[in-house]
Amino acid sequence: MTKDLILIVEDDPSIRRILRLQLEVEGYEVVEATDGLVALEVIEEHTPDLILLDVMMPNLDGNETCRRIRADNRFRQTPIIFLTAKSSSDSRIEGLVEGANDYLTKPYERSELLLRIKNLLGWGRAQRNCNPLTGLPGNPSIEAEAEDRLVHGRSFAFLYLDLDHFKAFNDFYGYRAGDEVIQLLARTLFLAVQTAGGPGDFVGHVGGDDFVVLTEPERADGLCDYIISRFDKKVVELYRPTEREQGYVEIENRRGEVERFPLVSVTIALVESERYHIEHLAMLNDVVAELKKVGKQQPGSVVVRDRRQDPPLARTG
Repeated sequence: MTKDLILIVEDDPSIRRILRLQLEVEGYEVVEATDGLVALEVIEEHTPDLILLDVMMPNLDGNETCRRIRADNRFRQTPIIFLTAKSSSDSRIEGLVEGANDYLTKPYERSELLLRIKNLLGWGRAQRNCNPLTGLPGNPSIEAEAEDRLVHGRSFAFLYLDLDHFKAFNDFYGYRAGDEVIQLLARTLFLAVQTAGGPGDFVGHVGGDDFVVLTEPERADGLCDYIISRFDKKVVELYRPTEREQGYVEIENRRGEVERFPLVSVTIALVESERYHIEHLAMLNDVVAELKKVGKQQPGSVVVRDRRQDPPLARTG
């Protein structure tokens, strides 16, 4: 496993040495910078996972260093902890305004510093992994959640959700309206696990119009029912009255022919780990792909839980 890399920006060599020792004992990798200008050069080469930033430094102080770091899109989510001898509220507020995530006053307690570092590293990983449109965890978290259940032999239900006729909606109404459909599905999944789910349920955003829910097998049917019922009810509100009433949109294709596309619906591929004897993520992905293919051949929102097409065990909302 790759170690987290922490950048120490501190002009006092004795403090840098103490911080390095404390962090390396905890298993972190460490790089150092003697002031803000050097820090800006170091992050270009090393891309730290977290920055410990002194406020009072020569050449470029901590506040200005933080501001410049945050101005770069690559480092906007990098956690920054200010270390300073200043304890006034005005000083703390100034640092937070410039973009710091946390603030520790010297002298600090070692245990408190390490706890704050651990918490912010977790926050930073989550921020980097979240989909910017929905705020939901992305593929690394999805894979980690599924892998954890497989490694510990926990049975689970894996719901893979994919929107149908979404491209036609995008082409007809535009990408901004398409984003509203994706956000609607994200909200629906969040409400589903709150209403029909339970502790430990997980919602992730694979990307585009693809989502995942991991839950206990006994809760899967209730979640699917809730998702389809609410999504089908709410998505029609995103159509204009004419298309809503006729139940389709008309789009001219590249050949100049007008085609009709039904309203957006959702296909849910439901994989139960024990039913399919899932032992590896690759197998899980293969089953999902087969179930999606079956579901896409059926009209409306549908749940598919069996790869056999004759007859498919599907349920519409």
